[in-house]
Amino acid sequence: MSNALCPCGTGQPLSACCGTFHDGAALPQTAEQLMRSRYAAFALQRIDYLRDTLWPAYQTGFDPFATAKWAADNHWVGLTILGKNSGGAKDRKGTVLFEARYLAGGSLQTHRENSLFKKKSGRWYYVEAVEET
Repeated sequence: MSNALCPCGTGQPLSACCGTFHDGAALPQTAEQLMRSRYAAFALQRIDYLRDTLWPAYQTGFDPFATAKWAADNHWVGLTILGKNSGGAKDRKGTVLFEARYLAGGSLQTHRENSLFKKKSGRWYYVEAVEET
């Protein structure tokens, strides 16, 4: 794995950050780590990881082709974590409020979302976007 910086914005090399999650060497211990690793998976087009970290009941409806096209059609330029509620290593659920910036058709776009994450059998999953509180 390269020593390139991880796209998630921690300033760490990919090999010491989200790359360990993408390659299955470790599991995210917090909702924020999963959020960051999913952003990095979009940036690096790790589509299988996006499916595998989606809440299990929703995995059958996941469209890998549409997701891959959307990830490839955009240039991911940054992630900002704006807040979080629970989602620590000992929690069973939590939310992460974030903004992901990307270039689409030459225009800078911002995707803002408050994401719900839940833990099942010791592993964090992305569930859905929820209303900001």
